[in-house]
Amino acid sequence: MSNQTETIFTQLGGIFTTPSDTISEKLKSIKAFVFDWDGVFNNAVKNENKSSNFNEADSMGTNMLRYNYFYHNNKMPVSAIISGEKNEMALYFCQREHFDASYYKIANKIIALQHLCEANNIKVNEVCYMFDDVLDLSIAEKCGVRILINRKANPLFKNYVIKNNLADYVTAHESGNFAVREACEMLIGLTGTFDNIMNERTLFSENYTQYITKRQSLPTSIYTVDKGTIVPSI
Repeated sequence: MSNQTETIFTQLGGIFTTPSDTISEKLKSIKAFVFDWDGVFNNAVKNENKSSNFNEADSMGTNMLRYNYFYHNNKMPVSAIISGEKNEMALYFCQREHFDASYYKIANKIIALQHLCEANNIKVNEVCYMFDDVLDLSIAEKCGVRILINRKANPLFKNYVIKNNLADYVTAHESGNFAVREACEMLIGLTGTFDNIMNERTLFSENYTQYITKRQSLPTSIYTVDKGTIVPSI
């Protein structure tokens, strides 16, 4: 199944810098899905409120990815956004989707990842991370599975990431153009249960109902940084 998925996404234009079979093995150890915000869920352009948007296709992708984890493990994955800026839409998204945490205005992002891992008793190499730019490399260096969201305007950066083994997959779609959905479907495909997940969501199966009930009960913790220390945001 991983080879079939690799073929589909390679034909789309995605780049597997790590063989799909290896990513499939890595996914068995993943316990958390963490995302950057600007340049991942959007094209990083700010609106008049100094925030940036998301689309529902990407949102559904994250939901199906989390359900796929639940389907395989009968428990919820840890989910979080770590952003270098404060985005009201990112906070709204995390609360609406019941992510475990939202971190904002974190320039040195690795400290947010370490905080998330300590709070949830997981290791950094048990994290899958989707990212797009320089601020994210301290996390990409440590995580178990790394997805680089493509942007044609920074070919040298993309080459740097690939050359230094900082990504396992580079999306075909660019930031703000449903790249998160692409990455989520690719990851689900590598587990071999994409059709099962689609069928269960379509039928709103008993297992999916259990998942969504647990998901909706999750509170979202919001954090920022103060003098180099992660602190709750009031």
